[in-house]
Amino acid sequence: MYRVMLVEDDARLADLVTEYLAGYEFKVDVVSRGDEALGRFKASPPDIVVLDLMLPGLDGMLVCRQLRDITKVPILIMTAREDSYDEVSLLEQGADDFINKPVQPRVLLARLRALLRRAQGKGATDQLTFGALSIATSDRTVTWRGEPCVLSNTEYKLLLVLAESAGTVLSRDALLKKMRGIEFDGLDRSIDNSISKLRRKFDDADSEKIKTVWGEGYLFSPSAWAQ
Repeated sequence: MYRVMLVEDDARLADLVTEYLAGYEFKVDVVSRGDEALGRFKASPPDIVVLDLMLPGLDGMLVCRQLRDITKVPILIMTAREDSYDEVSLLEQGADDFINKPVQPRVLLARLRALLRRAQGKGATDQLTFGALSIATSDRTVTWRGEPCVLSNTEYKLLLVLAESAGTVLSRDALLKKMRGIEFDGLDRSIDNSISKLRRKFDDADSEKIKTVWGEGYLFSPSAWAQ
């Protein structure tokens, strides 16, 4: 049983998340105000934090910074914002990942599991599977339709970042920050070039598996990999 601290002021969404995750052995502790999050965390430390940005009492960005100052537990941000600057700022404040609203419970569950696996370092059991695609993070091997797929270091890192954020649009800023810890300068085309190579290797000529969201970035579509 994993313990989740959900910092969310939307009672309806909090109830939906709590009920869904309870079916997968997650116990959810809901905090409705940003200025109460730090105290609740100290009183009853969870295994992972799910944090909304728009909160009464204290902005989620500041809550994230406060929590990261005292803990290394994974922090997953839920946001309705679509600004790439915010995405990079969140990573700089210590967030481990983010998911866009409206939240799809199945995607949220996958993201929580991925963050917990990463935090616990389970080694050989670390594996992401989407249909015919399998990524083993323990030995950095990728299997596609039952056959090994050889990727460069950059291609592997990019695929892993996209897969761990399945269902969420990632800007070039966010991708580079997660992969290398640097910001997109407007000229670097390495992300676009690597995306093109991944599409060729995974028979994605129609860009259905790795979608281009114009003006925003790229999205790893979980359902498309089953084809």
